[in-house]
Amino acid sequence: MARQIARLLAVALTLALFSSAALAASTLPKPKPQLPVKGMVTLVDLGTNSCIPCKMMAPILVELEKEYRGKAAVVFVDLRQDNEAARKFRVRAIPTQIFFDKAGREVFRHEGFMDKKSIVERLNKLFGQ
Repeated sequence: MARQIARLLAVALTLALFSSAALAASTLPKPKPQLPVKGMVTLVDLGTNSCIPCKMMAPILVELEKEYRGKAAVVFVDLRQDNEAARKFRVRAIPTQIFFDKAGREVFRHEGFMDKKSIVERLNKLFGQ
């Protein structure tokens, strides 16, 4: 009986250690991607999680990130989390969308809400270059 209890305690301790390590890894700050992404068409959307137009764009960006995965980088930067990005990209209003070609050159900038159709048109133009 004592052996079974010791085995159960060992298993429980092992599970606890693995789950706490997984939790710690999931809460670690993730490295910021280098923007624009090298060798890839990149859309950077700069805003905050609290601005209304930014919230309206969030599901669009999630869809586009999935649709263009491997072809283009679609990245949202929360300026409350990364205020250095506001200076780096010279943001005057939020949200701001900046489109970069594969060489990393800024080719288009838009301030305010941008609908999915307009974003797709812009991305497709970049692929056609």
